[in-house]
Amino acid sequence: MPDRPATPTKWTLDKDLDKLTFVEDATEHVSRRLIAPGFALIFLGIAMLFAGIYVLDRPGATLIIAAVALAGYMALNIGAKDVANTVGAAVGARAIPMAQALVMAAFFEILGATVASGPVIKTISSNIVDPSQIPNSSTLAWLMMAALMAAALWINVATWMNAPVSTTHAIVGAVVGAGVAAVGVEPIHWRVLLEISASWMITPILGGAIAAGFLYFIKSFIIYRDDKIAAAKYWIPILIGVMAGTFAAYLLLQTAPEGSMSGPTILAAGIACGIVAWLVARPLVARQSIGCDNKNSSLRTLFRLPLIGSAALLCFAHGANDVANAIGPLAAIVRVAETHVVTARYEAPFWVILIGGCGLSVGILLFGPRLIRLVGEQITKLNPMRGYCVALSAASTVIVASWFGFPVSSTHIAVGAVFGVGFFREWYTRNSARRMAYMRMKADEWDIEAEERNPDEISRRRLVRRSHFMTIIAAWVVTVPAAATLAAVIYWAMVALFV
Repeated sequence: MPDRPATPTKWTLDKDLDKLTFVEDATEHVSRRLIAPGFALIFLGIAMLFAGIYVLDRPGATLIIAAVALAGYMALNIGAKDVANTVGAAVGARAIPMAQALVMAAFFEILGATVASGPVIKTISSNIVDPSQIPNSSTLAWLMMAALMAAALWINVATWMNAPVSTTHAIVGAVVGAGVAAVGVEPIHWRVLLEISASWMITPILGGAIAAGFLYFIKSFIIYRDDKIAAAKYWIPILIGVMAGTFAAYLLLQTAPEGSMSGPTILAAGIACGIVAWLVARPLVARQSIGCDNKNSSLRTLFRLPLIGSAALLCFAHGANDVANAIGPLAAIVRVAETHVVTARYEAPFWVILIGGCGLSVGILLFGPRLIRLVGEQITKLNPMRGYCVALSAASTVIVASWFGFPVSSTHIAVGAVFGVGFFREWYTRNSARRMAYMRMKADEWDIEAEERNPDEISRRRLVRRSHFMTIIAAWVVTVPAAATLAAVIYWAMVALFV
């Protein structure tokens, strides 16, 4: 009788263990994605407890604590989205790793928010809607609550879609929309709104022009020189000194008690700080240049220090300007909830500013990397020299706007600077006699054929990706009406449910 065939072995235990492993991997993947939202909720809880310490025994405590939660949510979204504008250039140029960039951004955002945010907070809290035409404090409080919620929701959706929209556009549009829904069109300060809108159009162009100017200077005096390293050793410390001196003068303007320091005194202090920074930078740059070849790759190494410094300066400027997008409405809510009086100006208490600055930083650390690559890498290729031009240009423009109290869009300015650098490179590649002479000299030196300017090839190899340009412009145009409409709907819903 023939032997029966052996029964195939079925490795049930191994298959079940494999299934369990797949389930564990899937669970770990899902839980990893929930870590950041979980920490964000913890931050909001801490912010509410922190606010409760100050307001629990005061009138309107419940409303203030609820508003703190909304302002913290708004600040988280601003940090998550706008970190691309502050350190995107430095990360895109590979001058600083992502983790270090996020920590640096978090620190300087808090510093800027707590030191120099006052003028912009006043604009957001009391200069868009005329407080004297608002019938009572309750209307103003619900108006600002609706504006905070609408702006935060819109920014949250935009960040999820990787769209670099403007947080400033969102909050200004939301305040206008909620204001119209609450009291009509008359109390809106249309002249102030026109000035803000004009700054939105002017500042990205200005940022792009300044960035292109810096890049032209660097190309003319450093990159296309026979001895690049010697030129860099001479000019980089000067650039660092100018940057440090300008920042020091701005800090004194913002922090010195009114009338305590005259204009010439502040200018002299800024010059002194610039000279000290120049003296310190000279040996540092000289030490970095030891062993460097006369190549552009060596310049990238020498420009890492000023690029990191300019990125830190931009983080400070962003904290000083954009924290108002979260804290401006909250400042108005805190004051009217405590006093039940509608006034023309609202000063933000320090604890309110601190919550906003910490919210920006927590948003940066938890959600920041999502948009960095779009601004830092995908619009145009950045190296440390170009990244330095972008960061310094954007920081300078935002600082000047913050000084005048304009809630400008750091997104506009940073992206405008990136596009300015990219479009300038296209123009310079086509038209620079200095560049062509330098390339011919190098061709003769290396005994190779010189670069031929082929118009068709240059047109095909554009240095700026136009598709991103149109996408970003479309996001900017949509933000104000979308945030305004959403704020009006939320205000009507709040009034129907709670008033």
